[in-house]
Amino acid sequence: QVELVESGGGSVQPGGSLKLSCTAGRTWYGYPMAWFRQAPGKEREYVASISWSGVITDYADFVKGRFIISRDNDKNAIFLQMDGLELEDTAVYYCNAVAHTTSSTGLGSWGQGARVTVSS
Repeated sequence: QVELVESGGGSVQPGGSLKLSCTAGRTWYGYPMAWFRQAPGKEREYVASISWSGVITDYADFVKGRFIISRDNDKNAIFLQMDGLELEDTAVYYCNAVAHTTSSTGLGSWGQGARVTVSS
């Protein structure tokens, strides 16, 4: 069973928007969730996280004010609304469960990710 499945990636111009979705398996029911990304030639980095209730969110400084993380627990879904995309946002985006919001360590096996390309 694939536990984490990301979707919604694509190619956009600078300033554009995309919304990523992640479906999490039942193993992660009750967990905070996070988005991470890995740009070409770079290590995977933390982007944002959200508590189980959705009340607490946290963002990396480089996406604050541009990205919004949300979730729908009835659908086991986590979302990342990305606005004001910049060239530096080009990366493969992954979701994963975390022990707590602000944690930069994913608990589950990594999925295939959603590729986001920002180019002019």
